[in-house]
Amino acid sequence: MSATVTGMVEPAYLSAIRESYDRVADAYVGIAPARFATDALGRGMLAAFAELVRANGPLPVADLGCGPGHVTAHLDSLGVPAFGMDLSPRMVEIARETYPALRFEVGSMTALDLPEGQLGGIVAWWSIHHLPRAALPTVFAGFHRALAHGGSLLVGFHVGDEELRPEQAYGHPVSYRTQLLSPDTVADLLHDAGLVVTASLVQEPVEGLTRPQACLLARRPAHPT
Repeated sequence: MSATVTGMVEPAYLSAIRESYDRVADAYVGIAPARFATDALGRGMLAAFAELVRANGPLPVADLGCGPGHVTAHLDSLGVPAFGMDLSPRMVEIARETYPALRFEVGSMTALDLPEGQLGGIVAWWSIHHLPRAALPTVFAGFHRALAHGGSLLVGFHVGDEELRPEQAYGHPVSYRTQLLSPDTVADLLHDAGLVVTASLVQEPVEGLTRPQACLLARRPAHPT
């Protein structure tokens, strides 16, 4: 365990994520947005997500683990009122500089400080994979709580069944871990949190991808059950 700047104790894995992404942020911003621009299938899932959000009313959308803000900006271009949140202060600083008209804040999806039932949607775009498997039930329960009834969730993640411990990323040393997950595992966890999976996409490792990647679209039921 390690202490935060406010004196509260947080899990060591959160400190590792924050410190690693603060370190790689300036290199990351030169790579990730360009990759996103070529991900036609992923952007197609985001377009479907945005359409569902718009149909459910003018509620805000949270891009959790937003990094340098390119996905938040893309959501905004699709007509949804999106804001971004990231654990890394440097990532948030870059996002604010790059997209000054949008809202970005430092925060953790493991402890969402958001009103209950007020979000039209949540996007976790390749941002859950540094969390331990044991943390996901609490995280997904937080997503369920923050979403309005009928609200949508889109989760993207790396597919597999092992934990990776990279020492370098984007040309810099890192200390985070990467948890590979199966779509069935994530779907089961979402179901346990009260969310209904409505669509899934698995991309095979072609055209530069080193492993399969998945997107799951889910929603909070329109009426309490």
